[in-house]
Amino acid sequence: MVTEASEPVRRRRHGKQLEAALLAAGWDELVEVGYARLTMESIAVRARTSESVLYRRWANKDQFVLAAIEHYRNTHPVAVPDTGALRSDLLAQLTAMSEALAGFFAIAAAAAFSGLLADTGLTPAQVRDRAIDAQQLPHVRVIYERAHDRGEIDLDRIPAAVLTMPFDLVRHDMLMDLKPLEPARIQSIVDELFLPLVRNHLRSKR
Repeated sequence: MVTEASEPVRRRRHGKQLEAALLAAGWDELVEVGYARLTMESIAVRARTSESVLYRRWANKDQFVLAAIEHYRNTHPVAVPDTGALRSDLLAQLTAMSEALAGFFAIAAAAAFSGLLADTGLTPAQVRDRAIDAQQLPHVRVIYERAHDRGEIDLDRIPAAVLTMPFDLVRHDMLMDLKPLEPARIQSIVDELFLPLVRNHLRSKR
């Protein structure tokens, strides 16, 4: 008679749980060996499954690596701060983003330059958007909505390009340097570039 206590501790994974485990194993393999040395076989070994399980979900290594990068990014969100003021919120958010994602950017960039870009047939902009989520404003819009509610800004008067600019610049710097930004650089983005633009748009439409 098989009792609950005698069942194997490790149970078979299915559906989303299995897919998440495969993608997590793929990310770990990418970090450890790099894109060039990563294979579907090595991923399967790390994930303790078969290559056929991978190929049922992803047609090739390139599709899998992009999915693994996206999965890691989506499962490691950067918390949105609430300091009570727009400037300090932005400084805290950009600093946290820089510190949390610099390593991720380095791995994603290394994969792109090691063959992912050529093998997928995607443009550099498409790989960038899929890997680093260039359309991330909805995730941080709460910062601007709080500032709007406090009367610090008027979201109806500020172009979307201005709102995304601080985050675009931080991503650009991380992609170029592959390391967290210096505090002085983040402060410069906020105080010398972003806030003057915001004030200018508010003054010009009064």
